[in-house]
Amino acid sequence: MTRVLVTGGSGFIGRHVVRALTDEGHGVVVVDRVEHPDASTVTGELEDVATRDRAVTADIGAIVHLAAETSVLGSVERPEKVHRVNVDVTAALLELARRRGVATFVMASTNAVVGGFDGTFTEQVPLRPLTPYGATKAAAEMLVSGYAGAYGLRAPILRLTNVYGPGMKDKDSFVPRMLKAAARDAGVQVYGDGLQRRDLVHVDDVARAFAMALSPDWPSGPTIIGSGASVSVLDMLEAARHSTGRAIPAEHVPAKKGEMPAVVVDTSRARALGWTPSVSLPAGLATAWADFAPAPTVR
Repeated sequence: MTRVLVTGGSGFIGRHVVRALTDEGHGVVVVDRVEHPDASTVTGELEDVATRDRAVTADIGAIVHLAAETSVLGSVERPEKVHRVNVDVTAALLELARRRGVATFVMASTNAVVGGFDGTFTEQVPLRPLTPYGATKAAAEMLVSGYAGAYGLRAPILRLTNVYGPGMKDKDSFVPRMLKAAARDAGVQVYGDGLQRRDLVHVDDVARAFAMALSPDWPSGPTIIGSGASVSVLDMLEAARHSTGRAIPAEHVPAKKGEMPAVVVDTSRARALGWTPSVSLPAGLATAWADFAPAPTVR
């Protein structure tokens, strides 16, 4: 057991990761803009030197780095901001980890580092991002790899597919947009024809992967974490209709620039390390819907 610093630990994925680490017996410290309800928290902006200095203390044995600007479309509008948060902050945390003897640095990444690859994503596919978001995460991966090579830092990188589940009310990805529309008995916009394919992985499965990555048996470098079963956006919409019991009409609008046409992943490496997804899409959508469903009317 070790003392773990979780950056972004008060966020959607972070809360689940903190719970998984705590359940494993680790001592957890969170650094985030807002206080975590169940963990010791260093509050502040990670872009601030003082916040990082207060967070990475001498007793920290591992850092789980989740904090990031994650909006793909937002990165096109704010590339400088995304670079500061996703690249500069990662570099600064790695340097603090080196100076203070942190043994393990686990980073959350994305298959957007690969971009518009026409085939099944593996960890060996060359990096070729299509957006500033993907580019900054690719740059962060290279920084982590460099510190692992030069200083012996154990540095697993988890490339996540589309993460969903409870706690998404403040997110703006397609799953919460569908569920918000269902709660309002409204429709949702679908970019293009809706045949683009996505891999959805439940946040509980993701949290378990981060907990496992703290083990010395989990190697440095990228590992894809996903369901391994891609579905089209239209299939996602149909699954949401089934889980919510709502019509959720679709309005097709022009596709956005930089959107990946298909995400089909090979999770063989993660499975060889003992991780397998356990939550099906229908069951997972039901857990997410519980946060959005209107309260029953009392008569």
